[in-house]
Amino acid sequence: MKIGIMGGTFDPIHIGHMLAAESARDAYALEEVWFMPSHIPPHKEDAGVTGLMRLEMTSEAVADHPSFRTLDWEVKRGGVSYTVDTVRELRDTYPEHDFSFIIGADMVAYLPKWNRIGELAEMLTFIGLNRPGTKLSVDDLPDFLQQVVVTAEMPLIEISSTLIRSRAASGLSIRYMVPDRVYDYIVRSGIYGVQP
Repeated sequence: MKIGIMGGTFDPIHIGHMLAAESARDAYALEEVWFMPSHIPPHKEDAGVTGLMRLEMTSEAVADHPSFRTLDWEVKRGGVSYTVDTVRELRDTYPEHDFSFIIGADMVAYLPKWNRIGELAEMLTFIGLNRPGTKLSVDDLPDFLQQVVVTAEMPLIEISSTLIRSRAASGLSIRYMVPDRVYDYIVRSGIYGVQP
């Protein structure tokens, strides 16, 4: 089975994440995409809401898609989330699956700095998605990464979790920037200061 992994803080998950996953699924005939919220990502500050809340929002986002599911491993494990550790565990648990890791173009350039990237590159491929304002080029990567990074196009959409949190803090609407079920969860939970 061909599985795409979408990792991230998802603080909150938004329609850009959903479009990225669907674009990668289409481009590489992935049978499923597993969304994996991190507990504490090594390259970002702590998330604005708890890991459990981000996990619940992610579950709401994927609930209506037959090929999307949520993986709770990193949130439940706690501590700093290193992709290499999770992927090793995934391969041990699901040896019959072929895994790809879905990332934005901005993260492709950052790959050489990932923890134990050499080990990770031996375990899966990376699907790098072109995003607005970022030129995706694998030519600048070390040779061993050029062999395992493929690219895909996605619709240009300039939405980020940072923008959503900023708008919410300013009292502006975030409706339609996140899936409807995520919006309902945010309002219901009273997070990010969003008012109905």
